[in-house]
Amino acid sequence: VQLQAFGGGLVQAGGSLRLSCAASGRAFSSYAMAWFRQAPGKEREFVSAISRSGGSTGYADSVKGRFIISRDNAKNSVFLQMNILKPEDTAVYYCAGQNVASSRWYSTLAGSYYYWGQGTLVTVSS
Repeated sequence: VQLQAFGGGLVQAGGSLRLSCAASGRAFSSYAMAWFRQAPGKEREFVSAISRSGGSTGYADSVKGRFIISRDNAKNSVFLQMNILKPEDTAVYYCAGQNVASSRWYSTLAGSYYYWGQGTLVTVSS
């Protein structure tokens, strides 16, 4: 599967953005999906993940209550709604996917995902 993330941009603190990740290929509904981000000079970090069924989701503590992950298997897409953005959310955001058997599985570890998109830059100004 190939993944393409888009929707990044420049936004003021307190604003919102919605990232999308479109997947090509078949059987998207077999993939657990996740978002990671990497700020300049920092390690890549987990943001959010969703199981293949959409029934299980996880969030990093830093975004819990502000970000919402969702997916539309009919449209081969996963989304990240980002609200109340802060300057510290500034980073390149990557979507990642892994073909799994369990309908409830997801991982917070980057190494658990084989497929990665190219990243989309989110800049939050203060």
